[in-house]
Amino acid sequence: MVSILKYVFTPFARNPLAKMHYSSGVSIRLLPSYKCSFEDPVHVIVSGLNHQQRVDLRSKITDDSGRVFQACATYQADDNGQVDLSRDPSLGGSFTGVEPMGLFWALKADVVSCKFALTDVTRPALVDIEVVSDNRVIAKVTNERHCLTDGVRRIPVTEGRIRGTLFMPPGKGPFPGILDTYVFRGGPFELRAALLAKRGFAVFALAFQAYQDLPKRADKFHLEYFEEGIDFLRQQPEVKDQKIGLVSISKSGDLALSMATFLPGISATVWINGCNANTLVPIYYKDICVPALLFDVKRAKMTPLGLLDIGDVMNDPMSEEGLPSLIPIERASGNFMFIMSEADRNWQSAYYAKLACERLKAYGKNNYELVRYEKAGHFIEVPYMPFCLANFHAAANQVVYFGGEPKAHSEAQLDAWKRMVNFFKKHLTATDDDCRSKL
Repeated sequence: MVSILKYVFTPFARNPLAKMHYSSGVSIRLLPSYKCSFEDPVHVIVSGLNHQQRVDLRSKITDDSGRVFQACATYQADDNGQVDLSRDPSLGGSFTGVEPMGLFWALKADVVSCKFALTDVTRPALVDIEVVSDNRVIAKVTNERHCLTDGVRRIPVTEGRIRGTLFMPPGKGPFPGILDTYVFRGGPFELRAALLAKRGFAVFALAFQAYQDLPKRADKFHLEYFEEGIDFLRQQPEVKDQKIGLVSISKSGDLALSMATFLPGISATVWINGCNANTLVPIYYKDICVPALLFDVKRAKMTPLGLLDIGDVMNDPMSEEGLPSLIPIERASGNFMFIMSEADRNWQSAYYAKLACERLKAYGKNNYELVRYEKAGHFIEVPYMPFCLANFHAAANQVVYFGGEPKAHSEAQLDAWKRMVNFFKKHLTATDDDCRSKL
């Protein structure tokens, strides 16, 4: 059965002075409002300071696991006693130079090996911003970054054996559908799904292991399970007769390629730092079995920070033992967007993306786009998600290094998000004739 809980939000208040705290006449304004969607920027302005006064601006957020992430930067007020983050440079701290959203993308915890946890999308993420002078807080404001916005409906799903969360835009539709799969641990990434629903897509964040009553860790995957998830999405009255897309990252990238290849009716697939071969466990569909591309832990190494680097442990998909694991994506009828980070140290995403595009090209296909980021890390997610340098890895069963640089990674997340939304709008709302002309 499908259990339904609906959370509907009214449009954000446009009063930038709400939820402000004042001291000594100093104030912080967040424009256009102190409330926004998680993916949206805010314009930070501090007023009421002394002429040329130096102050520290600090930001802080506590994630759903209780971990505190913070950033700090030093600014100097202008002759009118104002600091404008869209104009004025940081003189030092977590970042330097003009960085309008630096207090957000530079947020980090006091330990290197952790990933920002946001699991409850029904509550806003709260970012406290403070102005500090002589170790005293003289102004403070809280930015409410909402995950569910503009009437988006969140619907927990327990249907047969499938588990996950469905997000519906407001209204009756029809809406294009997207199946969202996440990393190897298999739980749903509700934040991305909720924000895509805000953009007019019906999104089913499908769990595939280690979630509720699903197996904690599968030794094989059956594509029929994912097919049931897609069929469930197609059966929704608001989605019926609409096109279906896939969005994936890491291990779920090769799962999405398998779905696009072997399942009918997939119109658009976004692959983020995945692999072009089936990895870690074999996958089955009817009488088809694609064996797993395996790895050699002896190729792991330690970084100068003492973190485990597994970027080179996977076997080469083009090696003799790797070829049977390659996914024959040339059979797919839909379009692909490959988003890859050259600094990804989870595995060789840039190499895998290049192989996937070369394979399609060799078969006379031009149904793909390649998006490259030189200094981003593994977890390219949604705009302003705090950077993850290292964290526990479900397949390695220990903390590993994911690569990348915070500022470049933040820029990649912002750019990739825009590209992904436009890609889905293009290929899930275009006519059949438009899609065929791309093949």
